[in-house]
Amino acid sequence: MKICPRLSLLSAALLIASISAHAAEPDWSVVNEETLAHFQSMVRIDTADPPGREVDLTRYLESVLQAEGIDYEIFSLEENRPNLVARLKGNGSKKPLLIMAHQDTVNVDASKWSFPPHSAARDGGWIYGRGTVDDKDNLVAALMTMVLLKRQNVALDRDVIFLAESGEEGATQVGIQYMVDNHFDSINAEFCLAEGGSVVRQNGDVFYASVQTVEKLPRAISLTSGGVAGHGSVPLQTNAIVALSRAVATIADWQPPIRLSDTTTSYFSKLASISEPEAAARYRAVLNPNSPAGREAVNYLKQYEPRNAAVLFSTISPTILEGGYRVNVIPSEGNATLDVRLLPDEDAPEFLEMVRGVINNPAVNVEWAARNQRPGASTSLDTDAYRTIESVFGQLYGAPVLPVMSTGATDMAYLRARGIQCYGVGPAIDAEDGPLGFGAHSDQERIIESELYRFVQAHYQVVEQLVSQ
Repeated sequence: MKICPRLSLLSAALLIASISAHAAEPDWSVVNEETLAHFQSMVRIDTADPPGREVDLTRYLESVLQAEGIDYEIFSLEENRPNLVARLKGNGSKKPLLIMAHQDTVNVDASKWSFPPHSAARDGGWIYGRGTVDDKDNLVAALMTMVLLKRQNVALDRDVIFLAESGEEGATQVGIQYMVDNHFDSINAEFCLAEGGSVVRQNGDVFYASVQTVEKLPRAISLTSGGVAGHGSVPLQTNAIVALSRAVATIADWQPPIRLSDTTTSYFSKLASISEPEAAARYRAVLNPNSPAGREAVNYLKQYEPRNAAVLFSTISPTILEGGYRVNVIPSEGNATLDVRLLPDEDAPEFLEMVRGVINNPAVNVEWAARNQRPGASTSLDTDAYRTIESVFGQLYGAPVLPVMSTGATDMAYLRARGIQCYGVGPAIDAEDGPLGFGAHSDQERIIESELYRFVQAHYQVVEQLVSQ
């Protein structure tokens, strides 16, 4: 049989290309060492907000990008609070992909830490420090993804944009708002990966991976009670503290209307499919919340699984109480602040009117309090990006992938409002960690070292597939 030389050469070329593509897979043991070095350096740079100073970390990122020959720009509203935007150019056949993380962290009370909060101490398979799971884990993953794409010379069908932003922890006017309002062209993309998701471990085993596709909207309500001031020895029916206390207790007991979204419906359906029979029955019952079984299930979640309950309705948590100035004086005024997290489709004025009706006391004034407001929007589950995340995380972690609504806020809200499909991802975290005081914003924030490495690999693989399909 005669073999065509051209076909033989073509077959050889395809074989070489296949071998080269396989060989291009990073050496993850080497990548892990580099990841650790960068991660510890990042955690050791204090970027607490307040006061807000990300510039030293930005300079560190600059040095890494310069060494790799990756182009970047700096955009700043305030000198010490820069936003870094790096870009790897693709062939333009697809719209860009944005990978985003924030440089700032919440502040600390160092006296409460067993390990210094900026030590990045390694102990027992953990790395301790402020920002280890919020958000320097995503920051190092995004950095390493950019570095590896450049080193591996991955042929890109779309630009990859890396945004290292400032101000996420309460000063968005210097970060994402500034970028969206003034430099949107530099970060405009079809898809975005950022914080908000995680992989949930229970007793050391992976239970499921979550992808944040929608988030609740933070608001605040101020309650102001008025009454007659007087001597503490003579009780008054108009006591402002009593009126305020009753209002706070009443609103805390109120059950706002329950509404399911595509994300929460998918979440509880998939959660039921992987849970023990008793729990699975509750999760299925939640899908019909107005039935007797549904109401019972919601009440159970509110008591024993408050995080799961909180995605079903707009929530209110009393957080600040103020009133009085000495023990023998009945004050004429009391004040309370309520932390409100609205469902993305909640009508805010209508919700405030519902709160007023529930309190139903003319002696208590109910108004919105000042708070940084974020736009509401959700992300589709029917996209290449979601399917790729689902595939990569499902394979790498050997677990189902569930879309979730975040009860907290992320800066993806501003991007979703501009039409970017955003997905929150994150590393594996032990479900037991939060209640034990080791979670984000805690006094012993920490990350499992091996899971940091696995997350970096997952992050890279998701991006690599999305930009070279």
